[in-house]
Amino acid sequence: MAELAYRPAIGLARTLFKVWDLKIDCQGSENIPRSGGAVLVSNHISYLDFIFDGLAALPQKRLVRFMAKESVFRHRVSGPLMRNMKHIPVDRKQGEAAYAHALDSLRSGEIVGVFPEATISESFTLKSFKSGAARLAQEAGVPLIPMALWGTQRLWTKGHPRNFKRSHTPITIRVGEAMEAPREQYAGAITRRLRERVQELLEAAQRAYPVRPKGADDTWWMPAHLGGTAPTQEQLRTAQAR
Repeated sequence: MAELAYRPAIGLARTLFKVWDLKIDCQGSENIPRSGGAVLVSNHISYLDFIFDGLAALPQKRLVRFMAKESVFRHRVSGPLMRNMKHIPVDRKQGEAAYAHALDSLRSGEIVGVFPEATISESFTLKSFKSGAARLAQEAGVPLIPMALWGTQRLWTKGHPRNFKRSHTPITIRVGEAMEAPREQYAGAITRRLRERVQELLEAAQRAYPVRPKGADDTWWMPAHLGGTAPTQEQLRTAQAR
């Protein structure tokens, strides 16, 4: 079936990457299957993460259908694009329809992209994972593909202004080997192993990242445990409780 919206969107994204002069380092794309269904699972640190997650699948000639919050599909600009690219709307109050939609996509041989943290991590560390990705993989009989991004938060993330100028920003992407999700195993146990694998890939991406903050006013995009000034998850929980 012709992809009348997805492929032009890819072309536009690649043009913007060149305009912004992004330095993209992507390793592990060969772990994404060339055919058949799979659940692509990523950390979430930026509003643009789905673009870079999708980029990692292109060498295997795959397009990813991402699960995204339903409000994005109501926007007058993004809505038609999201629908035409066959992404999957998620109403968090009624998630059954999104789950069924994703399951149908997997069974028809699509790759479905999931952010199991559900929302952007403002600490830039991994939050707890919801078990939906594991359950989808179990029920559809498809593998889980873990991956991690680093550097995307410097372009556009929650609580910070967008940086779409020619910034030469490095973006590091690491894709791990496929994980099986046996039906007889507890989804929670699979989810814990999945999170551990994404954590390993995130740490690998951070080690490979070629730049450090330029000064005291440029430490916001680094997590506290790496010497940055991003709030910790505990600080965020305390602030939300007030």
